[in-house]
Amino acid sequence: MMTTSSNHIMDTASAAASTIAAIATPNAAGGIGLVRISGTDALRVAARVFMSKSGVDVAKSCGYRVYYGHVRAEDGAALDEALCTVFRAPKSYTGEDCAEISCHGGLYITKRVLRAVLAAGAKPARAGEFTERAYLNGRIALEQAEAVAALISAQGESALKAANGVLGGALGAKIAAPADNIAECAAQVAAWVDYPDEDIPEPNSAALLARLLPARADLAALLKNYENGRVLLEGADAVICGRPNTGKSTLMNLLCGTNQAIVTDIPGTTRDVLEAAVRLGEIPLRLADTAGLRVGGDVVEQIGVERARARIAAADLVFAVLDGSAPLTAEDRELLEGCAARHCVIIINKTDLPSAIAQDDLAKYGKQVVRLSAKTGDGLGELRRAVEDILGTAEFDPAAAMLINERQRECCGRAERNLTEAASALQSGMTLDAVQILLDDALNALLELRGQRASEAVTNAVFSRFCVGK
Repeated sequence: MMTTSSNHIMDTASAAASTIAAIATPNAAGGIGLVRISGTDALRVAARVFMSKSGVDVAKSCGYRVYYGHVRAEDGAALDEALCTVFRAPKSYTGEDCAEISCHGGLYITKRVLRAVLAAGAKPARAGEFTERAYLNGRIALEQAEAVAALISAQGESALKAANGVLGGALGAKIAAPADNIAECAAQVAAWVDYPDEDIPEPNSAALLARLLPARADLAALLKNYENGRVLLEGADAVICGRPNTGKSTLMNLLCGTNQAIVTDIPGTTRDVLEAAVRLGEIPLRLADTAGLRVGGDVVEQIGVERARARIAAADLVFAVLDGSAPLTAEDRELLEGCAARHCVIIINKTDLPSAIAQDDLAKYGKQVVRLSAKTGDGLGELRRAVEDILGTAEFDPAAAMLINERQRECCGRAERNLTEAASALQSGMTLDAVQILLDDALNALLELRGQRASEAVTNAVFSRFCVGK
């Protein structure tokens, strides 16, 4: 397991000196409520509020033990039956002494248990502070800490597999080989550049390239897999648009699985943007149903049309819905021409009715065309496959080592760009001191990705996105 760099370990001493606590279960009633405690005094704090039925003092317990007993309030009154699980440093999630008190899962009783723990000497934990301590104590690398957040927010099987792969160390292992090669090349170049009076042979450009080019290829593969799978991890903004009465709201309801939008035969029923989070296969979509695009209508409808156009301009994916039972109109053609530069699926809706649109009518627009009945659901599988093809998720391999967020992608991209420039410099015969700078920058980017050179500002940004209690 990696050792974090001293330039950002704050406060590790001051962090270790404090004992923190938080509720680690959701803010809702459930079967179990869990209060987590971590720090040098964690077990002593737990012993002040938890009395085991067997009489064992949990402050003196070995790790990996679970005790049944009761939790007491600040005044000594019994609060609840509970279990107390004990973990001893360094074999705990945070790498510190930890205790977890599991009580009945009512909101009030769980908060009362936390209040008793805080009164016994613990401090309220910040968002992500437990995982941050795991990182600062060398239990996990920074990208593994981010995988914990990705695991919690995973919205599908592919996202879950990707997060578990990073948490299990797949990304760290994938980066280790190129990082070692870059470090070896950088050391050879630095020795020759920095000690010109020593009898050090000049590094051979061909030998350096033999190490650097495979390293660059490894990083390029990571970047490609991230781009292919990005929408599976982060989701995509999708908008349903078209002229009135093409079946946009019916399609919205089909994708949502509920009657989210009002459906009538009256043109202009949808006046504003309706939004919902849905999944199409494995792809999470932030879906918006918009007002029908047409000229005319009242003032309210026209405001809705302007909002619809703004959403189309900002969307990652456009569903351009046509009424397949009627010939193409000027408004249909205007919409399709406006989507020329966008990821777009042309949906010929109402296939349950006689068709009035031929495939050749749409060929010039160069977009995926799907025939579908939003009323019956026929054609939904074809729509899913078209979206996977457009967004590139069909080529995504969740089992491969991968980057899981923009911070990691930026670090990897920076390293790959520096390696590309270093290889070009070697091939063009540039001086090795220029190559040295590029190699140092590439290596620093990979070290930053793993948290070995990450600034306090970077780590603060990472852990601020966590929930309290994790």
